[in-house]
Amino acid sequence: MAPGAMSRWTTSLSEARPVSYWLDDPGRPGPEPALTGPVTCDLLVVGGGYSGLWTALIAKERDPSRDVVLVEGREVGWAASGRNGGFCAASLTHGLANGLARWPGEIHTLERLGARNLDAIEETVVRHSIDCDFERTGEIDVATEPYQARELRSWYEEIAARGLADGIEFLDAHAVREQVGSPTFLAGLHDRRGVAMLNPARLAWGLKRACLDLGVRVYEHTPALTLKRYGAGMAVRTPYGAVRARRVALGTNVFPSLVRRVRPYTVPVYDYALMTEPLTDAQLASVGWRNRQGLGDSANQFHYFRLSADNRILWGGYDAVYPYGGRVRAEYDDRPETYARLAGHFFTCFPQLEGVRFTHAWGGAIDTCSRFSAFFGTAHAGRVAYAAGYTGLGVGATRFGAEVMLDLLAGERTERTELEMVRSKPLPFPPEPFAWTGIALTKWALARADAHQGRRNLWLRTMDRLGLGFDS
Repeated sequence: MAPGAMSRWTTSLSEARPVSYWLDDPGRPGPEPALTGPVTCDLLVVGGGYSGLWTALIAKERDPSRDVVLVEGREVGWAASGRNGGFCAASLTHGLANGLARWPGEIHTLERLGARNLDAIEETVVRHSIDCDFERTGEIDVATEPYQARELRSWYEEIAARGLADGIEFLDAHAVREQVGSPTFLAGLHDRRGVAMLNPARLAWGLKRACLDLGVRVYEHTPALTLKRYGAGMAVRTPYGAVRARRVALGTNVFPSLVRRVRPYTVPVYDYALMTEPLTDAQLASVGWRNRQGLGDSANQFHYFRLSADNRILWGGYDAVYPYGGRVRAEYDDRPETYARLAGHFFTCFPQLEGVRFTHAWGGAIDTCSRFSAFFGTAHAGRVAYAAGYTGLGVGATRFGAEVMLDLLAGERTERTELEMVRSKPLPFPPEPFAWTGIALTKWALARADAHQGRRNLWLRTMDRLGLGFDS
């Protein structure tokens, strides 16, 4: 990258605020009061992100008489749920390719359940009048290198032969550029129905309001400190109080689980994004993008990008940063070197937008596991359930995970709980320094593959055979 180009691109960041665009909203609701004193309930939900919110809401919808309490350590939606790109995918398996590689015998069931889950999210948004800019636009995976275009076409032919390409269309360079105008786009795979775009923070706030309307007791600024058996149920201690509950659902995801044996299965990954100022009509016309699909490129170090309701472009991804020791700290949320890199990539993709400025630049931690998609389980003789490991695709899949946790807590055998995906666990990450070394080596190998026509070296091929990886 030439120094002059770096200076030109970084100028676009001069007024960017280091805060999530979605959370920088004058309509942001105030927090509910913290818990003080002891309370009892039928179900305690720990965590006020999507995972916990969906669990509390569905629990009340299944049984309105159930007494449900939700505790959140800070404010609802402040973490990954308010910082992501707003891609709400039907996939429960971090994409069809990952699901097909890991659970080929279940893939048709998983795809059907995922489509049903996305429909249920849309229905909930409508029924509870959640103002979150929900748009069923679909998504295009784009190729920016000739080998990626060949791989996209080959992949489309494979899924078509397996009967998995319903609603999916292969686009050549001309067709994809008709959808979105970038000189870097060489092909695309258009999923017309399987992804919706939304405002992620407003979805979280809307789910909170729906929970309150149904009688869920929500306590914010109330971290759960300990989890212990208490008679026939469980007890959770908080700074100013305690909760005794018959059952507990843990939706803490990237934060250390209250069930210690679950902790080695996830590591935090820091992801970063930029948001432009609103595009003018002329700027938007220069890009096209009339159908407002979400987009992602096909590299190992990939970008994701989309339009907001007010015609800004969110541009995120590429760097996936794992901090040594797996610590989640606010100091990692801001990374200027990544913002500069993303800005350069943005103007390479859309040179016609040079001069556009970024208003927001932010980062945050997501939880990943070695199989890239959620895992589930119970503890304390079935009194506690957990779901974690969504690896960046939790906007939609957390609703499915909520249903799984509630099924497990009820002791019910359902189509969901019988899935191998639900009954199995990923391999845990090793302790330090082996986790950091392995992740660093994998990131290096992935970058090298991107630079060498996608060719995977011995390390990546070995990881593939073991079903291991690192992703965001």
